[in-house]
Amino acid sequence: MPTEILMPALSPTMEEGTLAKWLVKEGDTVSSGDILAEIETDKATMEFEAVDEGTIGKILISEGSEGVKVNTPIAVLLEEGESASDISDTSSSAPEAPKASEPAAEAAPAGGSEKAAPAAAPAAPQGADGKRIFATPLARRIAADKGLDLAAIKGSGPHGRIVKADVEGASAAPAAKPAAAAAAEAPASKPAAAAMPAGPGAEQVMKMYEGRDYEEVKLDGMRKTVAARLTEAKQTIPHFYLRRDIKLDALLKFRSQLNKQLEGRGVKLSVNDFIIKACALALQSVPDANAVWAGDRMLKLKPSDVAVAVAVDGGLFTPVLKDAEMKSLSALSAEMKDLAGRARNRKLAPHEYVGGSFAISNLGMFGIDNFDAVINPPHGAILAVGAGVKKPVVGADGELTVATVMSVTLSVDHRVIDGALGAELLQAIVENLENPMVMLA
Repeated sequence: MPTEILMPALSPTMEEGTLAKWLVKEGDTVSSGDILAEIETDKATMEFEAVDEGTIGKILISEGSEGVKVNTPIAVLLEEGESASDISDTSSSAPEAPKASEPAAEAAPAGGSEKAAPAAAPAAPQGADGKRIFATPLARRIAADKGLDLAAIKGSGPHGRIVKADVEGASAAPAAKPAAAAAAEAPASKPAAAAMPAGPGAEQVMKMYEGRDYEEVKLDGMRKTVAARLTEAKQTIPHFYLRRDIKLDALLKFRSQLNKQLEGRGVKLSVNDFIIKACALALQSVPDANAVWAGDRMLKLKPSDVAVAVAVDGGLFTPVLKDAEMKSLSALSAEMKDLAGRARNRKLAPHEYVGGSFAISNLGMFGIDNFDAVINPPHGAILAVGAGVKKPVVGADGELTVATVMSVTLSVDHRVIDGALGAELLQAIVENLENPMVMLA
């Protein structure tokens, strides 16, 4: 029977997306792994692959459509021997493709008739936990004929997909209760918190500015996510702040020497590369601070996975440099340049910006002397880095001298890191940056 292709969740925070471009058309034959479409998530534009083989029988959501909810049918796939006539009922009850300027809406029976709309072709099966069960069309057909519950069958195909051989020898068993039914019987849960902060509504605010010249800026998926996550962070994370000044003269001299030696390899280290390395090593020397908040417990990480904030049009990414304590400065520099470049083009995969226990936000290149950064949950801390500026300082001998000083602020989640532990972590970062040769030992 025809199979609905559903809008996928391509990132951990994705609830809806934009179907940017179809790479197939009705009548095209596709196989598992073929690229079907480009989908814009709240973080990036990603390719969507087919998981089943068949023919594209009907495209339900046109390209350019915004606000398409996850698990909304976007196309219908035909099996061998099926034709477009087999999905006539499906197309009549499928949701109308939203316009590019409008969010997707749920389908409703047309004409206000009390008669139920024709039943849509069943979507891919789901387990009791609501997760999709991957099975070939033939395996699904055999399972339906035999009354098998696919949730109880372990697939032997690629990525655990259920194939013909898995269902041919299986015996019928009582089907698992559908996820929808299970959800209906479950006790009512507390309503989810609003994604946007409380405050005056759009109409109320717009009335305040009646008669004034302004431009209304629509929020895209990234801006909505940034707003929701930062509001949540400031409302739920007990921040406290630790501040230090770091003398950079030894680091700048050492960096200049290294860059001359690395010039033949085309490597140019930045101050930010040293900061990443310093933080990674500090997390190793103060392991209790290398932790994240996990609701009712903490997770202490063994590797130093350091996230670095990258500004992009309309928001920011925090790509994660995993095992940063193990990598050389030149390797960190190359990886950071690659991640930052792809972040600005919104080409990062979710695993490249999810995770980490610690983050760095550097606004020094914009001339900012100091600032306080908001912790990116579930991280335990974030280091806000200001510009290195010439300042008068008192030397070790008591003489007044001039030094290049960089101001940093460590924002700390008090649930994860107490004051003394945070101070110990910041002290380790300072020592690494003021004695940069130690980081190569």
